[in-house]
Amino acid sequence: MKNILIPTTLQSDTISAVKSAIYQANKKDCTIILMMVAEKPDTFSASQYLREMKIGFTPNQEEVLETCRYIIKHHLNCKIKIHNQFGLSSLIFKGIIDFYEVKLVVFPHSYKQETQKIHQYLVQLASNQKCPILHLGMEEYEGNFNKALYVENNTNISAENIQSFLNKNFCLEIVSQTINFEDNFEEVETSLNEAISKYKIDMLVQTRKIQKVKFKKTKKEDTNEKLGLPILSLSEELI
Repeated sequence: MKNILIPTTLQSDTISAVKSAIYQANKKDCTIILMMVAEKPDTFSASQYLREMKIGFTPNQEEVLETCRYIIKHHLNCKIKIHNQFGLSSLIFKGIIDFYEVKLVVFPHSYKQETQKIHQYLVQLASNQKCPILHLGMEEYEGNFNKALYVENNTNISAENIQSFLNKNFCLEIVSQTINFEDNFEEVETSLNEAISKYKIDMLVQTRKIQKVKFKKTKKEDTNEKLGLPILSLSEELI
């Protein structure tokens, strides 16, 4: 079983995230958890607390949710679950990952653009978990990613070790490799785009270290936003 967590605000690209999760399940039994978070109500009144905890969806959000449910009905190996979470901490998030036995977190692009602190916090908490994270790009994909560009960070992990891990967990082949281009993207942009076109690359693969959660005043542009491709982030502790 490969249970998959999708943090979402039910924007339209949640549908692509669900399709990607179905593909990543690889026809194995899978529960796809749509997780929606909100700040805990700030009140001492029990009745007021319960009233504020009620979830209300806009018509567009209802339509996205119904579309996701409709898609899941046509894949008998998958089922969908809605998880509403009020308030969040490192321990709470780890408990959710452990309780649902999550093996992959999928972030729709819209979720990472959310400005509320609790959504930004969730993204950072996810990066401190060991399970892989799939950051989807701005373009909508069906989820059938096959060829990857390995972006090597300052690590001793080889492309061969990464490919060995991918063989066991993902239908993904590394067809090209580059060093981290975060600080000199303009210099290598042309060669990267040529490689992506030549090898028909549809995914970036990168490793990450566990870091202290901290908020920054300015949002740094992600690697996948520069190239417009999804990125699979793997914890170095897994490899």
